[in-house]
This record gives sequence, structure tokens and C-alpha cells, in this order.
Amino acid sequence: MFSNTAARKSVDSLEPWSPTSPTETSFHRQPTSSLPRLRRGSTASSIHSIGGQLDSFKPQTVLEAGQNAISALLQPPIVRTGLQPHTAAPPSSAHKPPTSRDIPPVTLTNVPHVDAAEFTSYLTQVGALYDQLRRIQESDDDVADHVFRPAKPDELADSRDESYLRPGSRQSSSARPMSSGSARSASPISSPTSRGPIRRRSSSGYSRKQAQGPSPLSTIPTVYFDEDFHLENPRTFDIVSEKSEVVTPTPGSATDKKLANGNAPAPRKPLATNAILQEKLSWYMDTVEMHLISSISTASTTFFTALGSLKELHSEAADSVDQIKTLRKELEALDHEIATSGLEILGKQRRRENLQQLSDAVKQLNDIVGSLATCENLVEVGDLQGALNNIDSLENLMAGRATATSTDGNNVALPLRDLRDAVALQGMGEDISKLRFRIGKAFESQFLNILLGDLRRHIDELSTSEVLSRWSSAARRSRGSHSREQSAFPAYLTKTEDLRSQLMPVLIGLHRSKHIAIAIASYREVVMREIRSLVKRPLPTSHDDDNESMISASTVNSKRLTQQEKSSILARNLRALDEQDAEELFTKLYVGVTETLRRLTTQVKVLFDVASSIGEAPAPSADRSPSQLKSPPLNSANRDIQEDIHVTMDMANLLGQAVDTSQDKIVKVLRVRSEQSTQLPLAWFLRYFTLNLYFANECESISGRSGTPLKTVVNSHIKDFIQSHGDAEQQKLAQAMESDQWNQKDFTERDNILLNRILESSTRDSKSWTEGTQIWIPFSECQNDEDVEATGRPRAESNGTAKEKTRGAVIDEETFILPNSAILCLEGMTHFLHLITGIPSLASDISNSLFAYLKLFNSRCTQLILGAGAMRSAGLRNITTKHLALASQSLAFISTLIPHVREFVRRHAGSGPNVNNVAVSGMMGEFDRVRRQFQEHQNNIYDKIIEIMGSRAAAHAKTAKGIAWEQESEAKVNLYMETLVKETITLHRVLAKHLPEGTVRLIMGPVFDSYKNQLGNALDTLEPMSEGATSRIESDINYLIARLGKIEGFGDVGDHLLGIVTSKKLKPAPVENNTADPQLEKQAGSDGEPSKTDGPVPEDAPKVSSDNPSNASN
Repeated sequence: MFSNTAARKSVDSLEPWSPTSPTETSFHRQPTSSLPRLRRGSTASSIHSIGGQLDSFKPQTVLEAGQNAISALLQPPIVRTGLQPHTAAPPSSAHKPPTSRDIPPVTLTNVPHVDAAEFTSYLTQVGALYDQLRRIQESDDDVADHVFRPAKPDELADSRDESYLRPGSRQSSSARPMSSGSARSASPISSPTSRGPIRRRSSSGYSRKQAQGPSPLSTIPTVYFDEDFHLENPRTFDIVSEKSEVVTPTPGSATDKKLANGNAPAPRKPLATNAILQEKLSWYMDTVEMHLISSISTASTTFFTALGSLKELHSEAADSVDQIKTLRKELEALDHEIATSGLEILGKQRRRENLQQLSDAVKQLNDIVGSLATCENLVEVGDLQGALNNIDSLENLMAGRATATSTDGNNVALPLRDLRDAVALQGMGEDISKLRFRIGKAFESQFLNILLGDLRRHIDELSTSEVLSRWSSAARRSRGSHSREQSAFPAYLTKTEDLRSQLMPVLIGLHRSKHIAIAIASYREVVMREIRSLVKRPLPTSHDDDNESMISASTVNSKRLTQQEKSSILARNLRALDEQDAEELFTKLYVGVTETLRRLTTQVKVLFDVASSIGEAPAPSADRSPSQLKSPPLNSANRDIQEDIHVTMDMANLLGQAVDTSQDKIVKVLRVRSEQSTQLPLAWFLRYFTLNLYFANECESISGRSGTPLKTVVNSHIKDFIQSHGDAEQQKLAQAMESDQWNQKDFTERDNILLNRILESSTRDSKSWTEGTQIWIPFSECQNDEDVEATGRPRAESNGTAKEKTRGAVIDEETFILPNSAILCLEGMTHFLHLITGIPSLASDISNSLFAYLKLFNSRCTQLILGAGAMRSAGLRNITTKHLALASQSLAFISTLIPHVREFVRRHAGSGPNVNNVAVSGMMGEFDRVRRQFQEHQNNIYDKIIEIMGSRAAAHAKTAKGIAWEQESEAKVNLYMETLVKETITLHRVLAKHLPEGTVRLIMGPVFDSYKNQLGNALDTLEPMSEGATSRIESDINYLIARLGKIEGFGDVGDHLLGIVTSKKLKPAPVENNTADPQLEKQAGSDGEPSKTDGPVPEDAPKVSSDNPSNASN
């Protein structure tokens, strides 16, 4: 620390401090007992004195008598001695002490603030070690209690200052700060408050402490051991100088005034006169020196002991080397005399053996070349099995394994060796590989011919109807229903014994020629080509036969069609196919592809079965079932064959590729016929849909792939067909309703069958609807006599001119007299239900089309009857009550069928795997809305009839008011009353003929009420009349009662009218002249004559009128 030796010497030369010095502490007072006084010389003298007393070192109190700070040296001598305060400089001195301005400012380092929570992990790690340290320190304190005497109360104040001089224990952990910054700012010696009062040691205790050795290093502050110790650091300097004051403020300065105001902190000692700090620094250096000396003295004994042992090892190693040299010389002599001659004899014997082995190898090589030529000859003549046997013998001969030909001329077995690495046979392996490849190619050809021939034989012999029936059974099983019919054993699983017997030798030959993987890969390619051929083979020709027949063969050869021309001709021929031919084409395509793939899976099972049997004795044919394809457990002989077949064939990938390839080509054909497919009749389209559905299911069952392109095309055809079918049905219904004469039509047995199908549809599907999708039955055989509507052609309508017996439709004992339009609507509804039965997955789309169909019937009926549109479209003269009644019956008939249709749709729409309950509920609500519309239309017709009869009653009441009742008339009943009664009777007869009794009663009641009101109001307006006039009115009313009184709903109409007439009678007056004036009678006759013209219905009556007597019979 002190680089200037002269400074140390000048300090040491100073006299000790006076006891009366202000800076003297109790630590520097001499004890009463005489202790040897330590000297403090230079650094060299200290080391010399300590080194010379290693054995007799006894620690004593070290006193620092001088000041070593530069600022202290610059002070006058009197100030340096400490006898005068630092600030009290003599006035005669010309020296000016430095001020704070003379000292350059020191830039303090910014200490970052560290959160206490960041030390949590560190505290948890050192917690156990810290607790152990505390326990050790406490045990040391307990030992010290026996050594040190307790402190006296009067010495507590001195001990606090003395603590800076005594190198005691380090600061306790409880008073030690947590952060590194605070640790550096703390005092190097523990504060008195944290350590408690320092106890003074007695002389005996002090001597005991000296005997224990030097003070521990823990007495030295940790700042001196810091690797980053730099005294120029202001914080480090504060710690080392114990915050002593470097420059004392001059009197009268700003700093001094601030201190005088009472704001100053605790007083700080001047650094120049702090002798205690100098003593501490010397104490720290002596402590380190003594620890170094102690460590060196401790390790010296062990070092010299190890050095002696090393010398002994060196001497022993030299002796061993000399002995080894002697042994080597002796061994060289023995080797030259005995081993060399023996090795020469052994070398000659080895040479003779090598020459014999060379001779045998040459003979073996000759046999190898001859066997190779034999193998080539056998391959040329086609003896593949013999060639394989010779190749196996040749390979054994090359490998040095014993064979039947490995003998010399004396039938002595030659010793064989492995010559496969010989230079002369380097090309032999390649020749053998070529021979084996030629043999494998020959077996591969046989292998492909056997399997491909089996596939084609299966396709030629299979029954299409059996395959389609099996598809249908599989589809029903997938939907959860089971067929009662016994399913036949699939044809693709039969006739496996012949195939197995043919494949056994070929597969063995492929295995021996190491050609199984190549043959299986070739078979994959052959299968893919066969699948493409199966799709292409049944298609129509791609050239025009008619044009080709008119030109010569030379012209055909000279004019080749391009690929685009062939494609256009093929598309035209495909579109020209009718329903029957198109179905046969698709059936042949679908069955051929799927059955080929099914037979392919069977062939693979047979291959595995044959592979598992290789290397085993063949089982008797009687013990094997024709369908038994179970393979025995794998063994070392056949495991490799089965693995090659499994890996190379990769059935899942092959089946997937075959299905994708076939479906891609079939999709192209379906797209070409999209227009024709969507315009098929209903029965043919359902067969078309069922066939495609079964094919898609079969492909998915075989390959595990969904076939999205095929399903997408078919679904688009279905949606287009639903749209076109709905449009066609609506157009057919609209045309039939416009041409309908609205006469009652006979409800035939065929119509009853259609009706029963709809009525039963709420609980079960009609057999005719389900039998139409049995595609394994030809279309001509599955059509019954009553299924003529399946052709999709509109039914013929009779003109109604001929007299024929008319029957009505009966539903729940209620009879409906229907026109042709209602029967045609019934037939159209069966078509929609038939379509839902065939395609239940699209029940919602079909139901929407059915809603439009029913709404069209309702709206067209409104336009033609209530709107009188039938007078223009069908040529009707007027809309009669019969037309209104028939329209009402049609609406009632359809509204009665709607609940059954609603349950049918609910049963099919809610039975699929992905049921949308919200959509189903919406459809059910739509059915209810359509039915309410029909019922509202029905009520409108009833209101129209009541309105017409009310208008007729108003007209007749107006006529009655214009009659001269006082005049006499020959007619018993006036014409207006006869007409009203006749019209009412005709209305009742027509309604009773076409409508139910309750409906007739519902209509006639309001009609009679209108009579009561209209006629009653007319009679109320009449003036009181004579008895003759009232008698005429009463006779009309009695006629009304007599003719209409028995009709339900008439009620008290007659009594009400008679009561009004009775109130109009005049009281009798005295008779003055009984002779009538002839002029008045003539006038009365002339006035009563026009009354006959008021009775008939005028021509300008409303368009909708009641029937006249001429058409009452209708």
C-alpha cells in the first residue's frame, strides 16, 4: 500500500502519542502490567523480525505511531503530532492548505436499484449455509465468554471507539446489509451497536489468545479481498478511510457556516491525523503476513518427505532397467539358436499345402465354368426348374459348400473353398444374376397370364343380377335393416383351388429366382391397365359406322380420325343411348370394375396362402375347403416371401388407385350424359340413382375411399332432376287445370290404388315404390299394370260428354266427388312421394318442390273458379254452383291428404344419420301452412255461394217491392217467388250431390238467413194493405214454406215473414159500392202484366250464378 519507503520511515521515527492527546483511545493506554513494547519499523524490518521469530512468535499489541497520509505530511509538524487541531494553522505560516476547490470533483458511479425480491432464490440457496455459520459464530462467542472478562459500564464509551482498532470478529449477519452496494458502503469493522459492548481481555486471557496463533483473516474487512479493489473509487476510499475527512473546511467558508447552523452530521476525523486508521492498516498487513508464514511452515514437512520418496523411486527404476537389458540379450541368443531353424521347416510345409490348395481351387474353378455353361443351355431349352437347380449348385460350389459334382476323377471329394472373391470369377456373379433374371422373367410371364386369365374368366362367368342383389343387401345392412332372403356365396371367393395349384410352382420359381417383388410390381401395372380397359371396353365406338360403311377400307386407312374427333363422336353416341341401353352400359361398367377388384383381393389371399405353404409338405386336397384361405403360421422359409408380396403389392394403395382411376373415367361419361340423365322418367332416374349409389358404396367398401368426384356429379344430377321434375309436374298440372271442364270425374280403381299408397305412406312405404329400385330385376319385369304413371307421361282426360257412372274418392268414410284436376294432383303427389322414397337423403329439397306443386294447385284453382278464369281457358259459359262445389271438394280432398304426406316426410327426413331437427320442424310447419291455405280457399268458396244467393234474394226482394199487391192476379204464386224457390232447390240439390251433409247445412243456414233479412226488409217497407193484398203475399210465403221448409237451416224464415205480412193488414171498412170500376180493373190488368217479366234472372246478373233448370241434371 505504501510505495514510499521514506514516508514509512519518517512515520516510524515519530514519538509515541502523548496520553493527553485528543485522539488517544483506551486501546493505546499501557496496561499496569509491564508488557514488551513492539517496535514499528520499515516494511523490510517487519518481515525480517517476523521471519526470524517463526518458532517463538507471540502476537503482541501493534501500535502505529506515525501518520502516512500525504495531506498529513503537508501539515506543519505541530499539526502532524496531533497537539493542535487541523484547522488551527499558525498565523506566521506562509503555507496555505488546499481547499475543496483545489480537489477535482469525483464523478460518483450510479448504483442501480435492485429489488429485494430478486435475492429470494439466492437466499434460499445460502440459507442453510448461513444458519451453519451463525451456529459456529455463536459457539465461538461461548468460548470467548470464558476468555474475555465482561465489560464494565464505565468502559462502554471507550470500547465503542476502541472497536475500530481491535481486529475482532466480523459484522454479524443480522447487521450485515443484503445488497452488495450497501455492503461496500458499510464500515469494514462491525459497528458497536450491532456487536454490543466490546469486552476487554485480561492479561491471562490475552496471553491465551496469543498462544492460539495469529488473528483470523475474518478480522480484515472484505473490501480488501475484492477483485475489483480500486482505491481511487470514492466508495472504496470511504470504506478504507472510515469516512475520514480529507480536507477540513476553512473557518468562515460556506461549509463552515452550514455546519455552524446546526445542519452538520456527526463530526468526522481528519484523515491526516487519524493515527488509529494507520494502526489498523498495519494490523491488517501483519495478519496477512503471519497467515502466509504459518501456511508455508505447515506445508514444508510434507514437501521434503515427498522429495525423499521420489529419489528412492528413481534409484529403484534404474535397477529395473539394467535387469531388463540383461534379459533381452539372453532372449536374442535363444531365438537365433532354436526358433529360426524351426520356422524355416514350417514355412516349407506351408508352401506345400498352399500348392495343393491351389490345385484344388483350379479344379473347382473348372467345375464352376462348366456348371455356368450347363445353366445357360437349360435356360435356352426352357427347363426353368433345372436351370434354377444348377444355379443353386453353382452358387454352392462358388461359396465352397459341398455339392454332388465336387469330386475328382477317383470319386474323392475335393476340398472346397470360397472363391466368390477370386479375380477369375469377378464377372461370374453378374452372369448368374442375368440368368436368374431371365428365369424370373419367364416365371413372371406365367404368373401374369395365370392371374389375368383368372380375372377375365371371373368377369365373363359372373351373374350381374347376383352382384346387384348382393349390393342391395349390403346397402340395407348399412342402413340397419336386414334382408330375409338367403344371400348366396360370393362368386369372387370361389374356384380358388385351381388357382392355388397353378400358382404354387410359379411362385416357388419366382422365389428361387428372386423375382417375386418385380413380378408383383408388374402385376400391379397389369391390374391398372385392365381396370382402364374394363371402363373403355363397353363404351360405344368412337367412329361413325354409317359413314364408314359407305367408304372403302383404303379411304378409312388413309383418313385417320384425330383424338378430338373421336371424343366428339363418342360423346354423341353416349348421348344417343336410350334409358335401357344407358343402364346396361353403366351396369356393365360398375360390375366389371368392382368384381375385378373383389377377385383381386381373393387372388392376394391365395398368394399369401401359397407363400405360407412353400417349404412344407402339401396337404391332401380333400382336407381343404374350397373357400379356406387361411394361411398357416409364418416360419423362416416363407416369411420373406409373404413380406415381399405384402410390401410390393400394397393392396390398400393399389385398390385406392384402381378405384380413383375407374371413377375418374366414369365421371367423364356421367358428365357427358348429364342432360339425358336429368331428363329421365321418374322410375328410370331412381334406378340410375340406385345403381350409382350401390357402386359408390361398393368402391368405398373395397378401397376405403369415399369417391368424392363421383358423388359430386351424381348429387348434381339429383338436384337438377328434382328441379326439372318439379317444373314438369307443375307444368303438367297447370295445363290440365286450364283445359279442365270442371265436371265430376270417375275415380277408377287405379286412382284408388294411388290414394291408398298416400294414405298408407304415413306408417310404411308402398311396395311399388320400393320395388322400383330393385335394379337387379329388369325394368320391363318390375312394372305392374297399375304402374303406368312411372313412364312419366301425362294421363289422358275424357271429355265428359258420354254418360258414365261416376265414383268418388273415399277417405275415412267421407266421399269426395272430384274433377280431373284433383285426380291429376293426386297422381303428381304420388310421384313426389315415390321420389322421396328412392332418395330419402334429399327429402327436404323434394318437399320444397312438393310445396310449390300444392301451392300452384291452390292458386290455379282460385284463378280458374273464383276468378272465372275457366271461362276463358276452358270455354265455360259461366261458373256455376257445381263448379264451385267441385272446386271445394278438390281443396278438401287435397287438404285431407296433406297430414298423411306430412307424416311420410317426417319419417324419411328424420331417419338419416345427419338429421337436422330444425329443418324437419320447418317442413312440418310448411305443410300446416299449406293446409290452412287450402281450408281458407274452401271457406272463400262457401262465402261466395252465400254471397251469390244473397244477391239473388236481394234482386227478388226488389221485384217483390215493385209488385202491385192490391191488384188481383190469376196466378196463385208470383213469379219472383217461384224463381227464388227453384233456384234454392237447385242449389240445395247440387250441394247435396257434391258436398257432405254438414257442409251443405253450413252453407244453407246463411242462405236462408239472407232470405229472411232481404225479404223481411222488403215487406217492412210496404204500406198497410188490404186483406186481398196480404193474402197474395201470404200465398207466396206459404209456397216458400211448402217447398223449402224441409231443408235443414230453413228455420223460422216463413213464420217471420208471415208475422210481418200480418202486421201490414188493414182493419175492414164499411163497403159503400161493391161495383168495381172497369177502368180500374183494366188498369190493374195492365199494371199486373209486367210483373211476369220481373221474375226471370236478368242477363246482367253476376258471372257466378246458380244453375238453371236446364243444367240441374248435371
